[in-house]
Amino acid sequence: MAQETAQQPPHPPATPARALLPSILPAVVIGVMASLLLLGVSEAAEALQDVLWGDLPDALGVGRYSVLWMLVMLTATGIAVGLVVWKVPGHAGPDPATVGLDAPVLPVSVLPGLVLATGLMLAGGPSLGPENPIIAVNVGLAFWLGHRLAPRAPGQLWPMLAEAATIGALFGTPVAAALLLSEALATRQTRGALWDNVFAPLVAAAAGALTVDLVSEPSFDLGLPPFGHPGWADLLAVVVVASAAAVLGMAAVYVFPYVHGVFRRLRHPMVALPVGGFLLGLLGALGGHLTLFKGLEEVGELAADPDGWSAGEFATMTVVKLAALVVAAACGFRGGRIFPAVFVGSAFGLAAHALVPEVHPAVGVAAGVLGMLLAITRQGWVSLFTAAVLVASPSIIALLCIASLPAWLLVTGRPQMQLRPDGTSVR
Repeated sequence: MAQETAQQPPHPPATPARALLPSILPAVVIGVMASLLLLGVSEAAEALQDVLWGDLPDALGVGRYSVLWMLVMLTATGIAVGLVVWKVPGHAGPDPATVGLDAPVLPVSVLPGLVLATGLMLAGGPSLGPENPIIAVNVGLAFWLGHRLAPRAPGQLWPMLAEAATIGALFGTPVAAALLLSEALATRQTRGALWDNVFAPLVAAAAGALTVDLVSEPSFDLGLPPFGHPGWADLLAVVVVASAAAVLGMAAVYVFPYVHGVFRRLRHPMVALPVGGFLLGLLGALGGHLTLFKGLEEVGELAADPDGWSAGEFATMTVVKLAALVVAAACGFRGGRIFPAVFVGSAFGLAAHALVPEVHPAVGVAAGVLGMLLAITRQGWVSLFTAAVLVASPSIIALLCIASLPAWLLVTGRPQMQLRPDGTSVR
């Protein structure tokens, strides 16, 4: 017994409080800075969206979401973003198909173009969210400022603080950042206890979340009919819907490198992005205006009337939005995939409810989002967290944890919706 004890690795030494205290102030500064940049880009994009999709078509006497206007606006957005990628210094960063939430540190000269391309994309209607490019911008700014103001600090500290702050701001709570950090740290060699390593990032995430909560009061609760005590039928429904959504999401993942290869052969951003925009306009005409934009506000419209569409209409929106996500991410628009995937999963879950009324809409939505996010992001904790907060029913958490197991078996070890620079899939 003594020999076995001697062979056990020693516990990592705890970090003294005096070593953690100096990280609080920079973490708070980065948290506030990251959230204000996210809010600024989002507010500017929403104002431009109101002009492009409201004031301008009204002045021209064209229907706001007519087929003609969707084709014009999505193609024009492709041209505008293509000009930024072509002409602005830094070309708005690397190919977005090769970048995940763990953003590379970009030179400061690249960041203005990336912000501009992101704002134009958000306003113009492509099916992507702000998360990936905003994280990249905040990481670049934090690294640049931190390296100059505190050159002795570890270089990897600044990207971690910026990523945590942005995730906290995006979701309005530091819990999402804590879950993401726990997954990230599991693949890294770290010193000290877990809470020593996440202390400063959690401060940044809390500062970012609190800033957004004070300024804009975000809420992810969709206001679906309340879900009561779960039964055996609910367990069956959540497992089936989550697994089916994961399979559908994996179909998009497998198609993604081929679609990206087609756009890559177009070579020039002033060809690939306008063509991508035109295709997105056609998809919007097929699926309706709810399948445009990042999808978070549009999910609220679906949830406000879960019985307002037929199973076929929900299924059409599901397939169209997923196809739009693949096209937008493959052709070069700068944006993230979490928020449009939430729309896809929600529409899929509501289609299940419309097809089988015994499937509670809250169960359908949460399970659909869980399975779709597992396939698209491969982030287990974030997928569970997002699915749970959309429904805001504590009793559904146990069901989601069970449903995540077969859904994870369907996606783990398989290609991800992220490519290497040579165009091959990351596993």
